[in-house]
Amino acid sequence: MKQQEGVIKYQLNHTQQPISQPCSLTDINAWRTIAVRLELIGQSLGRYQNIGFGNISQRIDPHSAQFIISGTQTGHLKQLNPEHYCLIVKAEPHQNRIQSRGLCKPSSESLSHASVYAQNPAIQAVIHAHSPEIWKHTIALGLPHTSVDIPYGTVEMAMAVEQLFQSGKLTQTSLFTMLGHEDGVIAFGRNMEEAAWELIKHLSLAIRIEQQRINR
Repeated sequence: MKQQEGVIKYQLNHTQQPISQPCSLTDINAWRTIAVRLELIGQSLGRYQNIGFGNISQRIDPHSAQFIISGTQTGHLKQLNPEHYCLIVKAEPHQNRIQSRGLCKPSSESLSHASVYAQNPAIQAVIHAHSPEIWKHTIALGLPHTSVDIPYGTVEMAMAVEQLFQSGKLTQTSLFTMLGHEDGVIAFGRNMEEAAWELIKHLSLAIRIEQQRINR
């Protein structure tokens, strides 16, 4: 099940040039900082062979298919600047292709982000976090999830995300886990705050399960 983090598996057509800031980075940076402090995004000597984990994205505007996403291997940075974000110009999850522009390459999970955005135009923000607590309590929390045999950043994952939405399992929650991607959790929402609170809510529920088991 364990895989090396941060490996780009899709076909990437990347233009190495600065991007004009298409939207404000205030919200995305603020919530990313909180996610870093909660160790949902980051880099740690004790986790994943010291490879950065987690990423965050938002649409450039409510009516666009394009989105900005944190760059690959930026987990060690406490604060991101515009050059640490990448613009996804075009994403084709079923063809395993992404076209991007920026001073850094996009996150290795960009294909999964693109698949989430493609399901509903109301979705404006996506957070891919790594939460051992939420992930290992997937069943106890009754969370929608992708199969253990589906790796991250692949066409298979994009199709599995689509199937989760089509199944109706994501009508009551805006979060799912990826059982084939160690500790992988994706939360989404109509804005960055909504996505982040969904993630934090389920983290608190998972921690409560652990504390109840300890106190028995």
